[in-house]
Amino acid sequence: MEWNNLHELLRSLYDDMMPFVDNMAGLAKGIAGLGALFYVSLRVWQALSRAEPIDVFALLRPFALGLCIMFFSTIVLGTINTVLSPFVSGTHEMLEDQVLDLNKLQEQKDQLEYEAMIRNPETAFIVSDEEFDKKLDELGWMPSDISTMAGMYLDRTEYKMEKAMKDWFRNLLEILFQAAALVIDTIRTFFLIVLSILGPISFALSIWDGFQHTLSKWLARYISIYLWLPVSDLLSSMLARIQSLILEKDIANLSDPTFIPDTSNTVYIIFMIIGIVGYFTIPTVTGWIIETGGAGNFMRNIQRTGSTAANVAGAATGSTAGNIGGQLIKK
Repeated sequence: MEWNNLHELLRSLYDDMMPFVDNMAGLAKGIAGLGALFYVSLRVWQALSRAEPIDVFALLRPFALGLCIMFFSTIVLGTINTVLSPFVSGTHEMLEDQVLDLNKLQEQKDQLEYEAMIRNPETAFIVSDEEFDKKLDELGWMPSDISTMAGMYLDRTEYKMEKAMKDWFRNLLEILFQAAALVIDTIRTFFLIVLSILGPISFALSIWDGFQHTLSKWLARYISIYLWLPVSDLLSSMLARIQSLILEKDIANLSDPTFIPDTSNTVYIIFMIIGIVGYFTIPTVTGWIIETGGAGNFMRNIQRTGSTAANVAGAATGSTAGNIGGQLIKK
């Protein structure tokens, strides 16, 4: 399956789990009804005992929460998701535009690099079969020609092995990058499902004295976790834009016939590692937008995971660069 299909699968999973909200609302109605009875009775008795007028407006709170519980999927979840969905769609469109530009620039750069290597007689036979066959035809069967022919085969084989190793490592980082995004999206979907299904219980408990803060905490956490996806898309858009600027600079340099391109993709690898680490800071960033509490251990765990992933990727990058450098020095 494509990575985008996996993200769409999580969206459909959230929609498929929503019927369980109505099942939990039945239990929440009983808790809310009992809480409303004590809530109204306590305030009426206090007003009567003190010979004070009864504040009817304050007594409407449990009834308003009761209506939210009865129509939780429509009034609460429907309203929040409708208000926040433009942020998700807007950031996703930004990401698609940046990725589309990045793909076009990458194709253009690859073509210019190929043309630059073709222009260089010392590297043309390595990347082009026609140039390789043409150079072989120019050689004879003298000992010096046979030695040159063997060197050509060795250079071509070494280039292909080095390119295959770089492509493998690049694909590995791309998989880790996509996996980090999928981990964040999966955890986000799980949290949203739990908060949605148990939301009526939180609303019912907020009617009881001493639990009023449950309502504000639930709203803050739901909105904060919902914003994980647009913040993730913003991070991906920023990285794609940076890579686009780098590619534009490389394309401008490749317009110079004397410029020798760097095919190591070092900058690309560095930004892939930055992206992997950046995905695990998304919960912290959204916590700055909507202040929440109670998830400190989780934040520390995923940040520790992000640091571990960065260390592993950095070690692999250093190892790969060392091997390539050693081969070049040996050559």
